[in-house]
Amino acid sequence: MRRFLSLFLSALILVGCSDSSNGNNEESEPQATRPPGSPEFARGRVLIDTGGNSVLINVDVAETDEQRAFGLMHRESMPDDEGMLFVFFEETTSAFTMRNTLIPLSIAFFDFDGEIVKILDMEPCEAEPCPSYDPGVTYRGALEVNQGAFDEWGVEIGDSVNPLPRSE
Repeated sequence: MRRFLSLFLSALILVGCSDSSNGNNEESEPQATRPPGSPEFARGRVLIDTGGNSVLINVDVAETDEQRAFGLMHRESMPDDEGMLFVFFEETTSAFTMRNTLIPLSIAFFDFDGEIVKILDMEPCEAEPCPSYDPGVTYRGALEVNQGAFDEWGVEIGDSVNPLPRSE
C-alpha cells in the first residue's frame, strides 16, 4: 500500500512539473478546451489495468478543493481518451454531483491501492436540484471519463488505476 501511495504522489509531482498547458511543448496533446473561470489543472496520464488489457488515458488532475469542486463543469465535450482524475489525500465517502456539467460521464472510484471499488454512470445537470452520485464505499480517488467508456474498454470493479509519470 505504501508503495502505491509513494508512486502516486511521485507521479503527481512529475505531472505538476511537466504541465503542458503552457503552450511551450511542440507536441502538446489534444485536450478539451477549458471553460472561462476554470481553475488550472496539472496534466497527467493514468493506465487502467483490466488484467487482460490496458487503457492509457490523458487526464486533468484535480487535487485541491477548488479543482475538485469545479471538476468538468461547463465543458461541452471531452476527447475519447481523456478524463479527470480526482485525488483525495485521505479516505472519503463523499458523493459527486453533476451540477453545471454538460456531458454524461462515468466515474470509477478506487481505493488506496488503485483498485476500482465502484463504477457509476452520471447524467448532466444544468439546473438545481441535481442528484448526488454516492458510491456507498470508501475511496481515495476517482476517475471520470465519457459515459460508456469504461464498458467499451472492458473496465470493471477490481481492475486498477495507476498514475504514470509524464515523459518529456
